[in-house]
Amino acid sequence: MNKTHLDILMPVYNAEATLPTCLKSLSRQSEKRWVCWAIDDGSSDQSAQILQDAALRDSRIRVIFKKHEGIVPALNAGLTHCRAPWVARMDADDWMHRDRLALQLSALENNPQLSAVGSHVRVFPRDRMTQGARRYEAWLNRVRNENDLRAEAWVECPVAHPSLMFRTEALTASGYQDPEWPEDYDLILRFLAQGKRIGMVPRRLIGWRDSASRLSRTHPRYHLDAFTQCKAFHLTQTFLASHPHYVLWGHGPTGRSLRRALAQHGRATSHIVEVHPRRIGQTLQGAPVVVPEDLLKLRPERIIVSVAGASARSKIREALDEMGFQENQHYVCTA
Repeated sequence: MNKTHLDILMPVYNAEATLPTCLKSLSRQSEKRWVCWAIDDGSSDQSAQILQDAALRDSRIRVIFKKHEGIVPALNAGLTHCRAPWVARMDADDWMHRDRLALQLSALENNPQLSAVGSHVRVFPRDRMTQGARRYEAWLNRVRNENDLRAEAWVECPVAHPSLMFRTEALTASGYQDPEWPEDYDLILRFLAQGKRIGMVPRRLIGWRDSASRLSRTHPRYHLDAFTQCKAFHLTQTFLASHPHYVLWGHGPTGRSLRRALAQHGRATSHIVEVHPRRIGQTLQGAPVVVPEDLLKLRPERIIVSVAGASARSKIREALDEMGFQENQHYVCTA
């Protein structure tokens, strides 16, 4: 009964302040059949010592030491050691609810068609949360199932990476790549493009630490422009693969940024849908500005909605659905 059932993949870099809380949350898991592969990515603080001490207390913790190369090489180095049927991601500055592993394992075992399953998150520390962090947490936690996840996949990464549990064979087949944009978002979009299904356990099973030093706040690969480049690349590989032209609904800052990024991949805007009365009837960089109702006459094969607000996206979805367009077939929503 103590046979390893799942592996935990956890890169560690200079995490001495947060590792004790993280490791304690592992030890308290109601699912006991795990091994944690902790990859020390050349830490210069006491992280290595903390991990070694933890490994002496609990043989399920296995430490891998390597020179500092960054998160993607660390993840791939750890992944080569994962032999159990399932692998759960974890970050060294976060913590798990005691039933996290058990609930996600049950979700995957009960639905063999799923390649991975995520969960909702609780961002902390709460007293220092910005309004932006609160909005992002609320948006993430509205993703309740795989249909929601697929619909929101082009808006931003629709699931927190450390909340994911994978079928090991599915993650190993894809691996982590090291592009100039977020490796977690890249992985999710590749999974979906390959037809792999990602479910959700709609409970807050991860305490997701937000801090000024978090990699997602400090590394250029996580800046807004990098997310836009990621979306543009994957859109041209999937939704726009055989479509050099598309209709763009929305020409605010997000729409203009995505339009420029798609142009670098040879994709051009045929028309722009706007409701601003000053723009209707104009031509913006060669694309006529039309009203939503004109889509009934144009019947474009591809529409990209690029607006920042969730409420606005919801209304546009309703309008497009009423016109007979189907999401992820005729249109996608981005931000």
